[in-house]
Amino acid sequence: MNGKVFLSSTTNNLDSKGRISVPASFRMQCSASGFEGVVLWPSLDGAYLEGGDLSVLTHYQEMLDRMDMYDEGREALELVIFGESEKLGFDSTGRISLPAKFRDHAYLSGKVTFVGRGRKFEVWDEAAHETRRQALRNKALANRHRMKPA
Repeated sequence: MNGKVFLSSTTNNLDSKGRISVPASFRMQCSASGFEGVVLWPSLDGAYLEGGDLSVLTHYQEMLDRMDMYDEGREALELVIFGESEKLGFDSTGRISLPAKFRDHAYLSGKVTFVGRGRKFEVWDEAAHETRRQALRNKALANRHRMKPA
């Protein structure tokens, strides 16, 4: 996993112009890839955004390369993942400006939560994330016995 791991959860305020501060630890991870910003895209799995540094897109490309070049599913994934992704640079205070289409997709306004997911991270409306977090915590408790040591 190339040593880069997005950890923790942080909630920040989204201002009226669509600007939000990216957590400092996330900024450090992304900047280490050589781009002073993040890559974000609307999630295929729900009303939130997914993001990371440039290496996460390289990882997705490697997975897509294992699919048949003429597979319709591959084409759809490429168009959605790469066609809807945007590189968003940090301003001098570590903020990014979220495009309206991203804010609309994830219903973002007011408080926004960044959630580490290992090689990538997610960006959620705070209330939606809290509801999801509680449900997933219950599921994790019910399934923790399934984790096996190596």
